[in-house]
Amino acid sequence: MCQVEFELACAAIKQLKGPVSDQEKLMVYSFYKQATQGDCNIPSPPATDVKAKAKWEAWNENRGMSKMDAMRIYVAKVEELKKKDTG
Repeated sequence: MCQVEFELACAAIKQLKGPVSDQEKLMVYSFYKQATQGDCNIPSPPATDVKAKAKWEAWNENRGMSKMDAMRIYVAKVEELKKKDTG
C-alpha cells in the first residue's frame, strides 16, 4: 500500500456516477479522515447538528487505527463502490 494508491482512490471516488448511500459516504469519510489526520481530535458537535454529529461519530469509531490501515481500508471501500458503480 502506498500514498499513490490512496490518492488515486481519493480521485476515483469523485468520479462515481451511481448513488452512494449515506452510510457508505460516512464510512468512506471516516477512513479518509483517519488516514489523513489520525484519531479524531475535535470536540463532539451538538446533537442538534445531525450531519456533523454523524460524521464525528463515524470518524471517532476509528480511534486507535493506524493511518496506514485506514488508507488500506479506504482504498478497498472505494474499489467496492467502483465495482458497484460499473455494475
